[in-house]
Amino acid sequence: MEVKTFGVIGAGQMGSGIVHVAAASGLSVIMNDIKQEFVDRGLANIAKNLQRGVDKGKMTAEEKDAILGRIKGSTDLKDLAAADFVVEAASENEGIKYKIFETLDQVCKPHVVLASNTSSIPIGRIASHTKRPEKVIGMHFMNPVPVMKLVEVICGLATSDETRELTLELTRKMGKTPAASNDYPGFISNRILMPMINEAVFCLYHSVGTKEDIDTVMKLGMNHPMGPLALADLIGLDTCLAIMETLHDGLGDSKYRPCPLLRQYVEAGYLGRKSGRGFYAY
Repeated sequence: MEVKTFGVIGAGQMGSGIVHVAAASGLSVIMNDIKQEFVDRGLANIAKNLQRGVDKGKMTAEEKDAILGRIKGSTDLKDLAAADFVVEAASENEGIKYKIFETLDQVCKPHVVLASNTSSIPIGRIASHTKRPEKVIGMHFMNPVPVMKLVEVICGLATSDETRELTLELTRKMGKTPAASNDYPGFISNRILMPMINEAVFCLYHSVGTKEDIDTVMKLGMNHPMGPLALADLIGLDTCLAIMETLHDGLGDSKYRPCPLLRQYVEAGYLGRKSGRGFYAY
């Protein structure tokens, strides 16, 4: 099956990034969110990122306009009836995702694949909320989407080979490199990354070092491009907490217990860059 129209649920940091790369690959894209202001903000972010490419000579103004012209905004999930493939990139909240998939299952044509950009929730669990579990798959993009090459592709227990091959093909069409993961909480990326971030938060919580020193050790000592606390601010501390809770609940191991300081920051509204304050002030 050829995918011509690509749907994305969520116009935030991840959703708008996915829309950006999909439209840049030549696909017509429907970008959906619950409010028009969120859709407008997503479109503005995409335009700003594309303009950077123009300014750097990586594309022409005409190419930028052509990419933006392939994007249609939406605030009604019924609009996704026109899509050939849909990726959900809503908040990392199980209840929200289940409701979206239940609606998409009713709205989208029977052959349409429903993918989730979830960073930790098992795909089989999401698929169970549809009548097409063989057409549900994980398509976990990395942040920032236009820059990062990796897409984790996760098959649930019922995901068909046809769905898997279509998703791999689409991933490559967008200029990304797919890596396959089995369907466990956190998959590969966050099962490794989030405990490291959580341990960095514990180091801060126990006053092992300042946030600057903790990040400096990991940048200069381990050659990481960004320290774990700064990275947590970029990802969003609420998202980090949600992933740690999924790991802790799903795997039942105390080593995945979220640091109390991480929980305290989230409860105080210190969510990272998106709120202007996390471990650092922005």
